[in-house]
Amino acid sequence: MTESLLYSLLAGAFGLIIGSFLNVCISRLPFDLSIDTPRSHCPRCGTFISWYDNLPLVSFAILGGRCRACRAPISLRYPAVELFTGALFFLVQWQVGAGWAAVKWSLFAAILVELIFSDAETRILPDEFTLWGLALGVMLSPIVPVPNGLFGLVLYGVRPEASEAMRSFLGACFAAGVLSGGLWLMGVIYQRVRGREGLGFGDVKMVAMLGAFLGLEAAILGLMLGSLLGSVLGILWIRMRGEDAASYELPFGSFLGVGALLAAVTIL
Repeated sequence: MTESLLYSLLAGAFGLIIGSFLNVCISRLPFDLSIDTPRSHCPRCGTFISWYDNLPLVSFAILGGRCRACRAPISLRYPAVELFTGALFFLVQWQVGAGWAAVKWSLFAAILVELIFSDAETRILPDEFTLWGLALGVMLSPIVPVPNGLFGLVLYGVRPEASEAMRSFLGACFAAGVLSGGLWLMGVIYQRVRGREGLGFGDVKMVAMLGAFLGLEAAILGLMLGSLLGSVLGILWIRMRGEDAASYELPFGSFLGVGALLAAVTIL
């Protein structure tokens, strides 16, 4: 086994653990519940879950996807989040190797996993992940630079003495501000024209976070891919469920999160 594969497998195993924590956040944060207390329990019978029944993926398989106490089915979301997070951590480590880049993109992946599943289930994008994600993206931008896009080139032409870290920091702030401001303005116009809300403010904060992590061009790509996925898959989902397309609320944040993951692949 090569050293690179070993580190990637370790990162994947750590991702499974993080995925287990993300499941707690998905279940509780949209409802303003504490992630500390009470400890993990069955939502049906209230039985506290022992540590050996809380092992990522393994416990779900051993228990046959059911609570040990009351035999109520456990949502497939739990192993899906764990597996998805573990796979993303593995791929990040495999692609960029150990270092700050792996830390940044693993954090980005974990944030997006939470937002994707949270929005799909509750149509809520918790501030703990959008706003803190924005702060992390900005703080990490001088350490792991965002792509040096058009803004970076213009800034270099104006202030060639500025360091790469400073250009990256300003680029992350610029992308976050422009994208969130633009999306907010589109939402306001849509509401004025159609008379109903088209975008939640959670989507605006999420787009700001994407800009801070990805930079302007890659974040725009993620936004375009998310919109395309939302248009195609969203219409199919509405038709399959027989919902009213004019009133059904699609989880735009979920599609945006998938689009952002795809966009991140282009810059890793």
